[in-house]
Amino acid sequence: MSVDSVFVHKMWNDTELSKMVEGGVKYPMLSDAGGKIGTAYGIYDEDAGVETRGRFLIDPDGTVQGFEVLTPPVGRNVNETIRQIQAFQLVRNSKGTEATPSGWKPGKMTLKPGPDLVGKVWQVWKTDNAFDD
Repeated sequence: MSVDSVFVHKMWNDTELSKMVEGGVKYPMLSDAGGKIGTAYGIYDEDAGVETRGRFLIDPDGTVQGFEVLTPPVGRNVNETIRQIQAFQLVRNSKGTEATPSGWKPGKMTLKPGPDLVGKVWQVWKTDNAFDD
C-alpha cells in the first residue's frame, strides 16, 4: 500500500516488479490516496504527501503483532518478513504454548514458555544452531 494510485502500482508492477518476480506481484497493491491509513499508523508525512516505508504484520483478530519502519534509502527483506509471519503463525496455532527464539526458522526448535525455561534459552540456541543460515 502506498499513496501512489492504482495506475502507478500497475505501471510499477508491469515495468519493474515483473522483471524481478516472474509474473509480477500476485497480490493486490492498495492505494492510500490522501494518507488516511498511513496517518493511522504514523508513517504519513502530510507536508511531503508521502508515506515512510513500513510493514505491519496484523493477525486475523486485527492486532498488530509486528512492524518495521525504514527510511527510503534502506530496502526491506522479504525473506525476513516471511520468516516472521511463519513464527507468528506457529505461536498463534500453539495458543501460546510455543515461542520462537531469535533467528528461528521453520523446522528449528521452539521454546516452551514457563519457569523451566528461565536461564536456559541459550542452550536451545547453542544446540539447535538457531543462527545458522
